[in-house]
Amino acid sequence: MLNIQNIKAWTDKHLKGDPVIWSVVFALGMLSILVVYSATGSIAYFKFGGNTEYYLIRHSFLVLLSFLAMWVAHKIDYRYYSKLSRLALWLSVPLLIFAWQFGVNLNSASRWITIPFINQSFQPSDLAKLALIINLAGMLSKRQQNIHDFKKSLIPMLGWCGLICGLIAMTNLSTAILLFLTCMLLLFIGRIPVKYLAMLAFVGVFAVSIAMVVGQRGETAISRVENFINKENVPYQAQQSYIAVATGGITGKGPGNSSQRNFLPEAFSDFIFAIVVEEYGMIGAGIVILLYLTLLYRGMKAAAASGRAYGGLLSAGLSFAIVIQAMVNMAVAVGLGPITGLPLPLLSMGGTSLLFTGIAMGIILSVSRGEIEETPDALSKKQFSNLPKKEAA
Repeated sequence: MLNIQNIKAWTDKHLKGDPVIWSVVFALGMLSILVVYSATGSIAYFKFGGNTEYYLIRHSFLVLLSFLAMWVAHKIDYRYYSKLSRLALWLSVPLLIFAWQFGVNLNSASRWITIPFINQSFQPSDLAKLALIINLAGMLSKRQQNIHDFKKSLIPMLGWCGLICGLIAMTNLSTAILLFLTCMLLLFIGRIPVKYLAMLAFVGVFAVSIAMVVGQRGETAISRVENFINKENVPYQAQQSYIAVATGGITGKGPGNSSQRNFLPEAFSDFIFAIVVEEYGMIGAGIVILLYLTLLYRGMKAAAASGRAYGGLLSAGLSFAIVIQAMVNMAVAVGLGPITGLPLPLLSMGGTSLLFTGIAMGIILSVSRGEIEETPDALSKKQFSNLPKKEAA
């Protein structure tokens, strides 16, 4: 029979790293299953004749898959991600171009690629975001000694940030802008001089300007910002989101009792926080916000405790990317920002987003657990130094 000691022994053996991060991610995952199951009631009725179990089973499987990805990622020494990220970064460039030109078009944007044989959609921007942050952390850590050298240090980082953010902006401006701001923050933490950050800001503005003209979402982005500023033509989805938030009250209507899920587009994805407020009230919303802030705090604590610059920058960059996106999503749901189309990490329904967020959380956990093993070169030197002097000679 299992008891608390057996459970603790099992978790200590198999779930390494910060236990608070594990707890927060599991809590958000369980809440995600409940809220998505409720939010997909209407779409399940229209598509499957009321068979709500389809989305429950599908989303539960995706949440478990993200947990598995997180567990696998946390078992790998975080130092190995530096080399893997370079390959992923080079791979993401043609994938982003292919998605832009030949991808599956949905809501006037071709952000998805259909994977052959399994017939599942894949969003390359999620891979590109993760790869860019990891690679940027690696480049910053290696260039700390000559961080003021513009040619050797700054140009490669500026080039990658501009290229990846520019390609993402062709089909998804909000994601590109958010990624760009995360890169700026990471570069600032990595001691990049302010004058060079100003140059990066110029590169970002230039890339976004091109995307506004050449890309697919320029007119949509402009109209959304104008509607938010003027407050005259509030979009339909924003109206329904505000109603859900306003009717939630302090304690909410209770799990599964949302009424706005029948009217709110993308209630299970972009506006899932509105359903959280409606069903769980201000108390539930406050708990969700607190969970994300806890993730940020523990991620930064892991960054501060890391013995290497790379580990600290890696944990900080990934933590900022996840939590800033969460805050932007929640701000949009309550009317504090223009509609962006960004999912709520760890809560919204979506396979690619859940998978790569799980990998990102696993990498943060890998940093929090410390270096798992010595590198081959360091290990051989250590063994050599431990030999008796005569043998060493």
